[in-house]
Amino acid sequence: MNSDQAPDALLFLASQCPHCPLVLAGLSELVKRGVIGRLEVVNIERQPQAARALGVRSVPWLRIGPFELAGVRTVAELEVWARRAVSAHGISDAFHDLLKQADLAQVLRLIQAEPSRLAALLPIVANPEASLNVKLGVGVVFDDYAGKPGLVALAPELGALTRHADARVRADACHLLSLTQAHEARLWLRLCLTDADAEVREIATESLQALGETA
Repeated sequence: MNSDQAPDALLFLASQCPHCPLVLAGLSELVKRGVIGRLEVVNIERQPQAARALGVRSVPWLRIGPFELAGVRTVAELEVWARRAVSAHGISDAFHDLLKQADLAQVLRLIQAEPSRLAALLPIVANPEASLNVKLGVGVVFDDYAGKPGLVALAPELGALTRHADARVRADACHLLSLTQAHEARLWLRLCLTDADAEVREIATESLQALGETA
């Protein structure tokens, strides 16, 4: 692995923390293997101001690439997050796990830092087996970007999902299309008015109404 493919890591620990040595050992192993490029370790007892600056309230706390993780992690888990940090597909997997853990705030922070990451939510939309709380989280994120350029740009991909084989995906895509407020969203939604599934037809109708158009 080249150095530019290996994320940096930052670990906050405390001398009396029983779990911190395990996380430190795991991160050190990943540095040796080149999965992590650089590891910085901070003892919050000696550098409390550094912990306060990042809002760290418990240890072990770490940041791998853009991801912030709290609590004990095995070396296998740490490697998963390290590899996600340098993979476009990994960002999508990370978003899924973060939303599953109800860490919506971190997903919003990551997308705010890099708006192009909004597209990493599309594989979740396309997954009919995604859990309800994950789908609700995606909806909250998209609602936060309603009408904004980053979401408008995703209208073609969402439109394509209205032709998905699974009605659950088509229904979700219809709802999310209305949030884009893109002109082309109306074209896709009109096609869904004759969908074989009643719920898809209903959501398409509601979405068109939300866009100011009578179905």
